Amino acid sequence: MKRFRICAALAAVTMLAGCGVNTPPADSGSTATTAAATTAAGTTASSGTAAATTAAETTAAQTTAAAQTTASAGDAPELAGYKLLWHDEFNGDKLDESIWTRELRQPGWTNSELQEYTDSDANIFVKDGNLVLKAVKSQKDGKDYYTSGKVNSQNKQDFTYGKVVARAKVPVGQGLWPAIWMMPKDEQHYGQWPKCGEIDIMEVLGSDTKTAYCTVHYGEPHAEQQGTKVLTAGGFEEFHDYSVEWEPGEMRWYIDDELILTVNDWFTAVQGEDEKPYPAPFDQPFFVQMNLAVGGTWPGNPDDKTDFDKAEFQIDYVRVYQKEKYDTNVKKPEAKFRKALDDGNFIYNGDFKEKEDLTDDTNWKFLLFEGGEGAAEIKDGQIVITSQNEGTVDYSVQLVQPELPMVKGKKYRVTFDAWADEKRDIITCISAPTAGWIRYLPDTTLTLETAKKTFTYEFEMTEKTDPNGRLEFNMGHRGSTATVHITNVRVEEIK
Repeated sequence: MKRFRICAALAAVTMLAGCGVNTPPADSGSTATTAAATTAAGTTASSGTAAATTAAETTAAQTTAAAQTTASAGDAPELAGYKLLWHDEFNGDKLDESIWTRELRQPGWTNSELQEYTDSDANIFVKDGNLVLKAVKSQKDGKDYYTSGKVNSQNKQDFTYGKVVARAKVPVGQGLWPAIWMMPKDEQHYGQWPKCGEIDIMEVLGSDTKTAYCTVHYGEPHAEQQGTKVLTAGGFEEFHDYSVEWEPGEMRWYIDDELILTVNDWFTAVQGEDEKPYPAPFDQPFFVQMNLAVGGTWPGNPDDKTDFDKAEFQIDYVRVYQKEKYDTNVKKPEAKFRKALDDGNFIYNGDFKEKEDLTDDTNWKFLLFEGGEGAAEIKDGQIVITSQNEGTVDYSVQLVQPELPMVKGKKYRVTFDAWADEKRDIITCISAPTAGWIRYLPDTTLTLETAKKTFTYEFEMTEKTDPNGRLEFNMGHRGSTATVHITNVRVEEIK
């Protein structure tokens, strides 16, 4: 499971799973933790290409035959261009263990989560046409103890390429973290996470049920791309539809049939070696899994207001469709790098002379997470950020501009003018939303006075070249909601 920012208006996301690694929210202002290299698994470039092609050509027929009985039972709608591969409508009175395995895990297995995943009917059960994964709070050795449910289809309903559709509702409560996601059947084929790849169809934090995340993880070094959907009415504690279309050269995520994220430029490699042939690692069989985590590096721990009587992740159905055939002759698109303006500035509209939509993914974007409340407005050659609630994390109130080209070996200077209506702190950085949320310019706390002041920072790019660096101004959780003013923002290459 994992995190987020823009260009993935993403927020902290850690790996949902299995390999025991964390990643922060996409739009988080915290420093990401990247996975250490463990095993150099995988094939050579030539044999890897042949194996991937064979798998892509044969898997559709093999998995369709294996799932024929499952697909023919129950009611699931037809989708144009697809055949139903397998599905579960959860219309019975118990879990269908020909599809699902109850996964057992101890507390702290991954992401510093608190729950024990059990096979108990108290944590995993089917009721009223839904699969219910329920978190239970009890006492053990005089301390709070949590159990919950996790199921997966590994070695029972694995498949390569297809469309996964699920309908679900999430619980409300601090520290609850439901997810529907996918991992490879053979995690060691390309190496341990993140080299193996991970597809997160949906994640929602119980502390902010208006925001849902979809993410893909790959690498190494660890990279991710993430999309978010923020509801303006209602929340994801009501039933919503989540889906991913996984094809050899592209993945597309949808929430309620709205396209949220498109990704086609992933990679995998052993640290220090050449990349494996594209589209690795997403050219191998994956399986679906679902869980309700408690606590962890992203959501934080439950509090006194978390109602465990209602801590239920309910899934109405899971349906997997597949096309008759897929074109596996795909090439990775070339990276596109933003060009600097005539004055050398990589920031567009850095003087705020032009009004723009601050909710889209073009140039500036204003974001709110984890209890942050506020607004941003461009006027009089500046951007003015007002806050009503500072939220619980530094990125709760956030202004960003992505797509900054960061080239290994180059030096850069960041400058801007800023002030506030009252003395207060903010945090700035240049982050890597598609490269594990590492920092090219480290998180830097600065104090704003009521008089305008120019701030200047220089750094050398020592990491792998990245076309998607992101300048951030984080104004959440700083002990102040004083209005912030910013103008004359520049990011430029220097000698």
